[in-house]
Amino acid sequence: MAGASGYAGALAARLLWRHPDFELVAVTSRSDAGRRLDDLYPHHRVPLVLDAFDVDELGQIDAAVVAYPHGAAAEAVAQLHERGIRVIDLSADFRLRDVAVYNEWYREHPAPGLIEEAVYGLPELYRDQLREADIVACPGCFPTAAILGLAPLAPYIDDVVIDAKTGVSGAGRAATENTHFVSVDENVKPYGVGHHRHMPEIDQELAAAGAKDLVATFTPHLLPLDQGELLSCYVKLNADVDVDVAALYEERYADEPFVELVTAPPGVRDVRETNFCRIAVHVDGRTGKVFVFAAIDNLWKGTASQAVQCLNIMFGLPETEGIL
Repeated sequence: MAGASGYAGALAARLLWRHPDFELVAVTSRSDAGRRLDDLYPHHRVPLVLDAFDVDELGQIDAAVVAYPHGAAAEAVAQLHERGIRVIDLSADFRLRDVAVYNEWYREHPAPGLIEEAVYGLPELYRDQLREADIVACPGCFPTAAILGLAPLAPYIDDVVIDAKTGVSGAGRAATENTHFVSVDENVKPYGVGHHRHMPEIDQELAAAGAKDLVATFTPHLLPLDQGELLSCYVKLNADVDVDVAALYEERYADEPFVELVTAPPGVRDVRETNFCRIAVHVDGRTGKVFVFAAIDNLWKGTASQAVQCLNIMFGLPETEGIL
């Protein structure tokens, strides 16, 4: 587990430490090497010492989860991949299939030659590809909820507005620790307006799900919560569409162990500390639009537990093992 001192990395380490089929043999950190993980995060109860990342010191391992920031993650993934180790990357480094788009929204890509080898780590859409994957790019938390919420409708969407709400852990450990309580408490604030890095990822995956020439309107808002995300999506369908929306969702997600379809709009407490995405769909007669509400825990389904779900698939284990 590389990058175990961040919020997502620490949770992934906890899930893997308790997993009945995987053995967590090493945890690394760029900033907290030498500390025990259970000193840094007592509630996760992982009694391992954080080491500096050195691929030559890892010994014989089958897989690694990398939870470094973009840029730093790609370099670690490349080193691990070169040694035949299957990798789950939690950063954005391999999510975007177009190198030029990555360079525009992030930085010059450190390992562009590996992008074509990466499989997007959303099991509900890419399960078959994940079974054979050597590099898995776990989705961002907002794209996870947005894509699961909208994928069944994707071929029929003319336009969509995505209004997203998130707890502060979605900003990561460093940003959260530097954020004053008084600036977040009793406040709601939009951020990343017009240029949030998850925008091209959402567009890319909705296109892969069948959307044509769609540029989604997406704005996230920061709430005084520690974790959890709720997306409210307002969908305008193509004018000539006549589709049973409820039946479309029921058919698409009937056999998905971690997608829950409900009739009332969900809240973030409904899915806290779970790998579930809870979705409610409402066809609005007044506006003619479809309202889609999707709730996830950003640290779980949005990051760490989804990574373990992907690992389970890669190694032929029951998808729910260790996370249900």
